Amino acid sequence: MGNTVCLFGGCIPQSNVGVVEQWGRFQRVVQPGFHFFNPFAGECLAGVLSTRISSLDVRVETKTKDNVFVQLLCSIQYRVIKENADDAFYELQNPKEQIQAYVFDVTRAIVPRMNLDELFEQKGEVAKAVLEELEKVMGEYGYNIEHILMVDIIPDSSVRRAMNEINAAQRMQLASVYKGEAEKILQVKKAEAEAEAKYLGGVGVARQRQAITDGMRENILNFSHKVEGTSAKEVMDLIMITQYFDTIKDLGNSSKNTTVFIPHGPGHVRDIGEQIRNGLMESASAQISLK
Repeated sequence: MGNTVCLFGGCIPQSNVGVVEQWGRFQRVVQPGFHFFNPFAGECLAGVLSTRISSLDVRVETKTKDNVFVQLLCSIQYRVIKENADDAFYELQNPKEQIQAYVFDVTRAIVPRMNLDELFEQKGEVAKAVLEELEKVMGEYGYNIEHILMVDIIPDSSVRRAMNEINAAQRMQLASVYKGEAEKILQVKKAEAEAEAKYLGGVGVARQRQAITDGMRENILNFSHKVEGTSAKEVMDLIMITQYFDTIKDLGNSSKNTTVFIPHGPGHVRDIGEQIRNGLMESASAQISLK
C-alpha cells in the first residue's frame, strides 16, 4: 500500500490514517496530526490510507430472462474503516478489483432471473442485493460500502429501437382514438345544426306562405268591395294571371337562367289558377276547422 518511511517524526493529513510498523511488524494506527517515531526502536511509518469516500464505476454486461443483452452501469461508494485500517492496508492488494469482481458475480446471478421490463422496474432490488453482498465481504477487509447506485441500464441498440417503436405505435393508437371521438362529435353537432336549420327553414316557408295567403285574401276582398259587379273568382283569376306573367318575366331576367319547359296558353293559365285557388280554399277551411 505504500513505501516504508523511517523518520523521527511525520505529519498525517486530515481524513487520513497512518500505519506504523516496528521491525517490519504492524504496531498501531495513528490519527491525523504530527507523530514521533523512534527509528532506533525499529518504528517507522509504513503507509498512509485515505478515509474519504471513494467512488468506483463498474460496467457489467449480462443477459435478461427474455434473452436481451444489457449493460448495467453501477457506481459503488466505499471508504476505509478507521478502526480496521490495518486490515485494509495488509489484506487486499487491489480493493477495486475485488469490488468489481463481486459486482460482476452478484449482478450476473440476479439479472438473468428478470425480464427487461422487470429489470427497469426493480433496479433498486439489484443494487440492494449487490450492497448486501459487498458489505458482508468487504467488511472483513476493513472497507465499508456506503452506497451503490444503479446509474444506467443500457439494452442493445436494436432493442431500444424496438421499444421506441412500440411506444410510438401505442401513442399513435391513442391519438387515433381521440381523433375519432373528436370527428364523431363534430359529425353529431353538424347533423344537429342541419336538422335545426331545416326545421327553422320549414317554419319560415310556412309563415311565408301564410303571409301570401292572407295578403291575397285581403286583396281579393278589397277589390271586390271597390269594384262593383266583380266576384271573388274573377278577382282571383286576374291575380293569378298577373302572378303568372311576373314569374315568366323573372325567369327571363335571371342571370342564371336555364331552359324551363312550362305549359303556356289561356287554358293552362286557368288550370294553374284553379289549382292555386283550391289550395287557398283548403288552407282557409283547415284554419276555420282548427278554430
